[in-house]
Amino acid sequence: MEIDANTRAIGESHSKLILLGEHAVVYGKPAIAMPFPLKVRCIVEETIGHVMLDSIIYTGVVDHMPREMQGIAACMKETLNYLGKPLENLSISIDSCIPLGRGLGSSAAVAIAMVRALFAFYGKELSKEELFSLVQISETYAHGNPSGIDMVSEASDCPVWFEKGKEVLPLKPTAPLFIAVADTGRMADTRTAVDNVKKRYAANPEKVEQSLEKIDDMANKAKAALLKGDIQCIGELLNGNQQELVKLGVSDEGLNGLVQRALKAGALGAKLTGGGMGGCMLALGKNMEHAKLIAKELREYGASNSWYFSTDSDMLYGVYE
Repeated sequence: MEIDANTRAIGESHSKLILLGEHAVVYGKPAIAMPFPLKVRCIVEETIGHVMLDSIIYTGVVDHMPREMQGIAACMKETLNYLGKPLENLSISIDSCIPLGRGLGSSAAVAIAMVRALFAFYGKELSKEELFSLVQISETYAHGNPSGIDMVSEASDCPVWFEKGKEVLPLKPTAPLFIAVADTGRMADTRTAVDNVKKRYAANPEKVEQSLEKIDDMANKAKAALLKGDIQCIGELLNGNQQELVKLGVSDEGLNGLVQRALKAGALGAKLTGGGMGGCMLALGKNMEHAKLIAKELREYGASNSWYFSTDSDMLYGVYE
């Protein structure tokens, strides 16, 4: 056996939040996504024999990975093939803090961390183009026809402006955002949410187009507000975006309740984030202490988890009972 670089390497990635524009992005509208400091770490080590995987979902030989991890398996195999390395003599450990199926980009984050770890293990430089090409394999398994917003935002250290098929633009806020995030404790039912939008479009295309155009306009205004540091404006736009998502049928009672609780706690704005029909929501605070207060209120209201953070720091804080 020969390992021509390291005997141990680590790759990391973070999750993501969609600030504005989910669902509208499917119809060619822009979205703003941002890093969320919930992280995943992948450790690759030298061993002898079959490639072994250790994760919260599955531990064992890679060839026997369960159906829900086939995208990760395919990404791993293609990465090793791309590097010209055999599928053997490796131990791969995945340690993720990102809850599954909540619209936070768990699958893309795991794939990013794994590709980074494998390239580091063999001492190879990794370009952004190589990373996206390999991660796309996993994302196609997970989502069928992914927009790409998860992997580009999770590979970025700042918010991004995303339009499918166009160049991704980094957005660097001139003032920090103080954000609280709450998990409903339920898997986001993205398929149902997408179908709801399609059904409404078929029944009343003019009404849905109006909502999509409003979301487009709000995304553009939020882009300008981020660059100016106008947090108050961003909050108002979050509220407006949530109203349109409710009209499109992608929010639900649990998400709506958390949004209202955040607003009652003085949040500048609040909305669901991700696929909807479960999953997570976010709220914008006035400062870090206010974000902490909102996160605490959301947990007391019934969120299974809540966190708060500032965009000018890589630190994430949780609220515990």
